Amino acid sequence: MEHLSRLDFTPLNVSGENYVSWTMDVKIHLTSKKLRMAIVKENLLNEAQKAEAMILIMRHLDEVLRLDYSSIEDPQILWDALASRFDHRKTILLPEARNKWIHLRFMDLKTVNEYNSEVCRIKSTLEFCGEKLTDAEILEKTYSTLPTSHMILSQQYRAKNYTQFSELVIVLLLAEKNLDLLLKNNQAR
Repeated sequence: MEHLSRLDFTPLNVSGENYVSWTMDVKIHLTSKKLRMAIVKENLLNEAQKAEAMILIMRHLDEVLRLDYSSIEDPQILWDALASRFDHRKTILLPEARNKWIHLRFMDLKTVNEYNSEVCRIKSTLEFCGEKLTDAEILEKTYSTLPTSHMILSQQYRAKNYTQFSELVIVLLLAEKNLDLLLKNNQAR
């Protein structure tokens, strides 16, 4: 019984604020249990599989939502009902994510990890809304928003011709750690 009370991920709250991450979590968990077809129209799953998918989805709904949708027994119908209720989040999130992307500056954040997290957050929101950020666009944004005091480094990073943002992040993290060590050694003297 104990494993039933433990949640695999954060439940969908009644406001729908976490709808984006919740849908991804549900899809991943249904896929891992070979039940992803349960939320697709004209699925070919048997009743036991549909019930298992329904249990997973219902367990990860806020109590109010669980009550609202307690009469629905088909996971695909529930999925569509939740989408019609919360999918408008895309239209709300898209302009906000675009604005965040336009105004994102590497120099405005204190650490490489903070910048990387913000890039990932914006990228995933844009992808959820149907827009794709390429690694080339992210790399260009990073190079062009490095502080002017790092202009030479920016040129060196460009010259390396990184094709993936993750490669650049590793180099930036290493540089940040080395700088921290140099500063600590300098202060110790």
